[in-house]
Amino acid sequence: MGNLVLAAVRSATVVGVDATEVQVEVDVSFGLPTFVLVGLPDSTVRESRDRVRSAIRNSGLTFPEHRVTVNLAPADVRKRGTAFDLPIAIGVLAAAGHVPPDGLEDTLVVGELSLDGAVQPTNGVLPVALAARRTGRRLVLPASNACEAAAVSGLPLVPVETLANAVDVLAGKAPVRQVPPAPPIGRGRSAGDDAADLGDIKGQAVARRALEIAAAGRHHLLLIGPPGAGKTLLARRLPGLLPPPSFEEAVETTSVHSVAGLLASPTGLLTARPFRAPHHTISDVALVGGGRDPRPGEASLAHNGVLFLDELLEFDRRALDALREPLEENVVRVARAARTVEFPARLLLVAATNPCPCGHCGDGRRACRCTPPQLQRYRSRMSGPLLDRVDVVVEVPAVGLDQLAAAPSGEGSAVVRNRVEAARRRQAERVDDGPAILNADLSGRALRRHCRPEPDALRLLATAAERMALSARAYDRVLRVARTIADLDAADSLGVPHIAEALQYRMADWR
Repeated sequence: MGNLVLAAVRSATVVGVDATEVQVEVDVSFGLPTFVLVGLPDSTVRESRDRVRSAIRNSGLTFPEHRVTVNLAPADVRKRGTAFDLPIAIGVLAAAGHVPPDGLEDTLVVGELSLDGAVQPTNGVLPVALAARRTGRRLVLPASNACEAAAVSGLPLVPVETLANAVDVLAGKAPVRQVPPAPPIGRGRSAGDDAADLGDIKGQAVARRALEIAAAGRHHLLLIGPPGAGKTLLARRLPGLLPPPSFEEAVETTSVHSVAGLLASPTGLLTARPFRAPHHTISDVALVGGGRDPRPGEASLAHNGVLFLDELLEFDRRALDALREPLEENVVRVARAARTVEFPARLLLVAATNPCPCGHCGDGRRACRCTPPQLQRYRSRMSGPLLDRVDVVVEVPAVGLDQLAAAPSGEGSAVVRNRVEAARRRQAERVDDGPAILNADLSGRALRRHCRPEPDALRLLATAAERMALSARAYDRVLRVARTIADLDAADSLGVPHIAEALQYRMADWR
């Protein structure tokens, strides 16, 4: 064993969906054999002492029989996860003289270790890869995560399968395994590409139109109808109407799923928009994110995709109200005493519910058995402020068997998706002074600039706003929906038909 020295290895920890660089400092000094780990580690990181010791010995290397002190700097940032196993082991071996210090310069290391020295995959590799590219370092990582990190262009990757392999590569005794470049982003498969095609829906012309508008402008949608009317079938066809994600969107989506540990290994970028459908028993923390160590919830896992809440009014009201700010700001902020963590949540919400507890209010086939107090209590489970954030509310009536047999098949998802993509291109071309945004995201200034109704349309909107007692938020949302309808019609100005149709989607008797 060489001289005992101080070694430093760069690693990273994920806070929210962003990686923060961590310096792993290892000091091997003469003294009683002990392994001390400091720097605000959580229980998972503290347990790495036993994994590192066994992995080094079972790899045919010598663990120093001296005092080993490991510091994770900066010390005021909580370190969690198993990704520090490999950098700690490399630091111990470097301090003991097994790894040359110059092999650690401009290198960032992450990876979990098995007791036999195998390097296991870890979560959050994509954010770490982005951080490594920003700082100009190469990345030593588990071979199982190489496909995920390969999506970051211009980043030198050093995939390793065992601790011994990592030591040999860093010492220059073994070649670096080449990683094939990530495939280009193309048409990703979505939840609506195969069996869930819009052409399978018979009837429901209004609901089909509402799906198209929601997809074109990313407008939140609420479907109300009796059991068996087709609300769930309609909602599950919405992802098939969305255009494929851009490269930036794919990176954002994959980062969230990587942090949550939901990526299948090995995998590259997620090229399909996510579709999340949590059960109605979900808690508010699981829905929007949080916890002692904040983790992304379903709202963030649906980032750049669709969040489907079936049986909406069976959800806990506290969980539903937790969606208010994410739906408005497209981000989830989890505040803790030490710091505030942000998770992206630019999602398209589609919800489905029965009109009453028995489900047959307004259904001409069966009589409703609910009393007015029961109906009021049922509908009050969804607060007015949350309903105000829903752009399109559609009643989905039951379709009779004779209609199902006689009605022809409607347009397929591919046909509607072409119109949606054309409408989104118009939105991108119109907002030429900044990043391309959809109509649902238009700010107040952009709304006044791009959503000016014609005089007759403005009078209609003013009259309807007075009679319907629209809030300022609802008024703006009507304009945004009307702008999307006009984009689908390839119209430059907002006419009476566009305003009238947008108002129709706020007239459902729900309050």
